[in-house]
Amino acid sequence: MSTPTSSPRDGHASGSHYQPSLGVVIMIVVLFVGATFLMVRAASPSSGTPTTTTTSTPSSTSTTNPSTGRVIKSKVRVQVANGTTIGSLASRYTQKLMTQDWDTLPPVNGPHVAATIIYYNPGERTAALEVATVVGVSASVVHPLGGGSPIPGASGDGVIVILGPDLGG
Repeated sequence: MSTPTSSPRDGHASGSHYQPSLGVVIMIVVLFVGATFLMVRAASPSSGTPTTTTTSTPSSTSTTNPSTGRVIKSKVRVQVANGTTIGSLASRYTQKLMTQDWDTLPPVNGPHVAATIIYYNPGERTAALEVATVVGVSASVVHPLGGGSPIPGASGDGVIVILGPDLGG
């Protein structure tokens, strides 16, 4: 008497795995790619299209920590523009600010200026003064933006730096 043994030819081999249909696999891939796309877009701080933000109180736009009075650099969008004919000037200062944890945007060319000027939106004065220190200019060049837009598309940024020939060296 021999004991019957199970062989792979029986059609019911132990340990077989479920294989979903091709339609189910495609649906999973499409959902994964779509979810990834949405997460990347939501995490992107700048979509390339200008946005308008309306706030009712200046304190709601402040990026200072109320308990310490310190600026949260990573939450202040800083745009650096080259207002001179000196090549890569905005790139150098953008890199300098980025290494100090500021949320810098890609450097751009700005209007030509006689000297460096720094603008700030409501609630960002302290941040603008700190940026002025990093850039190496006095607090006298820091001014409120006042609804203006010295650089197209930058009116919603916290701090806007337009570099002048005084920083070209």
